[in-house]
This record gives sequence, structure tokens and C-alpha cells, in this order.
Amino acid sequence: MAMLIPLIFIAVFAFAAVKKVKIYEEFSAGVGEALKFTLSLIPCLAAIFMMCELFEVSTLSDKLTKLLSPVFSFLGIPAELTKLVLIKPFSGSGSLAYLNEIIAEYGADSYTGRCACVCYGSSETIFYISAVYFAGLKQKKLAAPIAISLVSTFLTTILACLLCRIM
Repeated sequence: MAMLIPLIFIAVFAFAAVKKVKIYEEFSAGVGEALKFTLSLIPCLAAIFMMCELFEVSTLSDKLTKLLSPVFSFLGIPAELTKLVLIKPFSGSGSLAYLNEIIAEYGADSYTGRCACVCYGSSETIFYISAVYFAGLKQKKLAAPIAISLVSTFLTTILACLLCRIM
């Protein structure tokens, strides 16, 4: 298995040599395009990081947590997961910190800990991924894809907690 990646590289280089592709020039051109793409990501990522920090510093996250906890409990999501569910679409590392707090307080084998682990593992940082995927587009129509992603993430969170309750 350790030889898989080197073998893939050798196969690609051999194929390129057979097709008479100038490997170094093509590689350099690809790196140049990747650098341009990376630079185009910086404003999007900066905005997301600032939104995450403002969400926490403004105490909006605490207020939303208190407001939504009863609703989440009604839907079968433990109230202790409210902050995790709210922060996960914005920040992977922030939600990992909440996951660690939940596991430390309730234990990994508790219902709350299992729900937290499944919810964390089965969702994605939607706004970060959207920034990466849509950074290169000239027309950025993000509302529908982000709304669909958020709704599907919320529905899978409800389903995940239901499955953790059953199992």
C-alpha cells in the first residue's frame, strides 16, 4: 500500500512520456493556475473566519443556543448539541472543540456523546466548502446550494440522533 502513490506517479509520467507531453511545463502551468485559485480563495475565507469570530464574540451563539435548545429537544436532538449544530456549518475546528467538551462532560458512550460524534462526523463545514467550490466562478449564486446544504445537514442531524436513540 505504501507503494501505491509512487506507482501512480510513475504511471502518470510514463503515460505523459508516451503521449509526448512536456511534463515539467504542464506541471508548472498547473501550479500557476493553482496559485491563482488559492489567491482567489483568500477573501472568501477571510470573510468566513471573521463571521465565525463575530458569531462567538457577539454572544449571538449563546443567545441562539438558548433560543433553539427547546426546539432541538422537541425534534430529538439533545439540547447539549445545539451549539455544535450551530457552529459546524461555519467552523470545523470550532465544532471539534465543542465535540471535545461534550465528550469530556457526558462521555463518548452516552447518548449525547454518540449523537455528538455522529452529527460531527456526518456533516461538513458548509460555508468553508462553498467558499472553496464557488471561489473560481464569475457568477456566484450561492443562496440555493447553501440553503439546500443547511436543510439537509439539519435533517441528517435529526435522523442521526434518532438512530443513536434506537441503537
